[in-house]
Amino acid sequence: MKAMLLAAGRGERMRPLTDHTPKPLLPVGGKPLIVWHLEKLAAAGVRDVVINHAWLGEQIEQTLGNGEKWGLTLTYSPEPPGALETAGGIAKALPLLGEQPFLVISSDIFCDADFAQFTRSPLATGGTRLLLTGNPPHHPHGDFSLDGGRVTAANGEQTLTYTGIGLFPPALFRDVPPNQPMKLRPLLDAAIRQGIVTGERHAGYWADVGTPERLVQIDQELQTAPL
Repeated sequence: MKAMLLAAGRGERMRPLTDHTPKPLLPVGGKPLIVWHLEKLAAAGVRDVVINHAWLGEQIEQTLGNGEKWGLTLTYSPEPPGALETAGGIAKALPLLGEQPFLVISSDIFCDADFAQFTRSPLATGGTRLLLTGNPPHHPHGDFSLDGGRVTAANGEQTLTYTGIGLFPPALFRDVPPNQPMKLRPLLDAAIRQGIVTGERHAGYWADVGTPERLVQIDQELQTAPL
């Protein structure tokens, strides 16, 4: 199985830290955010990883290189200034991702999930699988709901937040206009209406590293209780 790390965002909420450093390279727990994901992917048996980038992307390539340090093969998918949003970036990288379902991970999250759970569980034909978690204080209304193992539209009472980790079939992105920005949410909403999105709740640690304050908080938590 291949994986894609989303690393093209400008990181506006993280400024001024991201004025000169791309958000995926900001350090937490003694190493860049994106390196935590690379290590976990390698431990899960993933060997081929695609990384998209836009803002200061050359720093990402220079820092990570070809991935041999982690036993990985890294391939890069550069995007134009301003990036292509999540779905647009994935669609652009499809030629690098192949014909089989692939794992997608937002590089600006921190999570203790075992990525091997995705490599062990093949998707149903045409399906998508999302990892959800409890709603954090900064996102109290969540994104979706779960009905057994099926992801549904948020029901207003029992909602969960999308972690930024999911297993996707290439077909989900094949109608995305080439090289045009497009968010992932409309594609997910359409797939949910078709009843082809499954999911599960992650009960472990997860954080959206979206602000300097949360970056400091996670760094402190890792120093006191390493994952």
